[in-house]
Amino acid sequence: MHPRFDELTSPGEAVPYSGIYRCDGCAHEIVSTEGHIMPPQNHHQHSSEQGAIRWRLIVSPR
Repeated sequence: MHPRFDELTSPGEAVPYSGIYRCDGCAHEIVSTEGHIMPPQNHHQHSSEQGAIRWRLIVSPR
């Protein structure tokens, strides 16, 4: 598997690769385009058990 699938991206950061991202804490999924900005921290809420919002690339067109 490509290393890009191991990277975690925080809310408000630039999207490193276009594709589908899954939140590591709650499994919420979004589609994001390379160079755009990830949704802000208040895009969705987590309980303390879910930890911080971190996005992981799960599907990429390349």
